[in-house]
Amino acid sequence: MSEVVQCYDQLASNLSLMAALARAKEWDRLPELEVQCVSVLERLSVVSPQETLAPAQVAQARRLLERIRADQRAVCELVKPQLAHLVATMAGLQKRSELDRAYGAPR
Repeated sequence: MSEVVQCYDQLASNLSLMAALARAKEWDRLPELEVQCVSVLERLSVVSPQETLAPAQVAQARRLLERIRADQRAVCELVKPQLAHLVATMAGLQKRSELDRAYGAPR
């Protein structure tokens, strides 16, 4: 298997796992996998220009890319509400802190 296809395969595996973890609301494991994806993408940017793929490998890479995109969309759809909730919670805490400072509430 070409290194380019191996990179796409690793990305597909990581994003599939990320989607499963997001569905299970196991948010703490996502950052580690995201770091791994970045590493694979960096490697892909190095090896991709150096490697010519056979037609079968191009087809395999396209199939993997479709999986990657689908799982990436799923992860985004699952993470966005969590981020919105986190931002709202942080805004509430900031507002409370400002009120405490304004009215001299003990810390």
